Amino acid sequence: MKISELLAASARPFYSLEFFPPREEAQLPDFFAAAAKLSALNPLFASVTYGAGGGRQADTLEISRALKERLGFEPMPHLTCVGSRREGLAAFLERLRALGIDNVLALRGDAPKAARPEDPPYDWSGDDFQHASNLVAFIRERFSDFCIGVAAYPQPHPESSSRELDRFYTMKKLSAGGDFLITQLFFELREYLDFVAELRALGLDKPVLPGVFPVQSLESLRYVTGLCGVSVPVDFQRELEEAQARGGQVAVRELGARRAAAQTRELIAAGAPGVHLYTLNKADLCLKIAELAGI
Repeated sequence: MKISELLAASARPFYSLEFFPPREEAQLPDFFAAAAKLSALNPLFASVTYGAGGGRQADTLEISRALKERLGFEPMPHLTCVGSRREGLAAFLERLRALGIDNVLALRGDAPKAARPEDPPYDWSGDDFQHASNLVAFIRERFSDFCIGVAAYPQPHPESSSRELDRFYTMKKLSAGGDFLITQLFFELREYLDFVAELRALGLDKPVLPGVFPVQSLESLRYVTGLCGVSVPVDFQRELEEAQARGGQVAVRELGARRAAAQTRELIAAGAPGVHLYTLNKADLCLKIAELAGI
């Protein structure tokens, strides 16, 4: 079923979930055991990440198929277009259609990093797609029956030269055929509210699902925020460092879960339709957040 239809029919706050394919086949039983536990949240849908350039395309397909057939989840595979060709992406979408999967999250993806500091940056001119909006338009033209989700950045994308330009490109993805937005991680309610208000002023009439990221360690937080250019509030950073000094990574995880639960409560109270949990493939963590949030 299309997620756009599920969103239109949903009359209550909901959770949606993001998973990533395990790196090793031996990890699959634990992965599916965790996903099965998360059935308790009755997720509206489950997204599955996709390696840049399609490096883990087969994993994404298999995980998506299994989540649908074994657990009854509505899957939404991620699809990145960096370094990809039209024919390859069309073949991937045909396979999704054959599996009865109706949804896809259309992403540009990160440019491959240069092997050496002196090497030139990635050259997009040879790619069939330079922007996520190009991929959205391609899917809408060739596979009009798909529901298309797109990503959004409450704090502007690190490559955007201005906040206004970031919002312009966000709206361009929607005008090209995107059905709803999922945000990148953020940590303060006002960031989500300001972002939605700015897009509403530009004519947005589609759902914006806030992404909630539970911090697990200072190292992983630095890695993730470095990738997406997200800043961490000073008070939260200080609390995390104090937790690390007091109780190590266990204390950091506890604080991260409490912060994610509080953020979830605030978002729902402020009118967000639901929250998209970055699960990190950890069922107990997400169930704890839901319990603490009371939603």
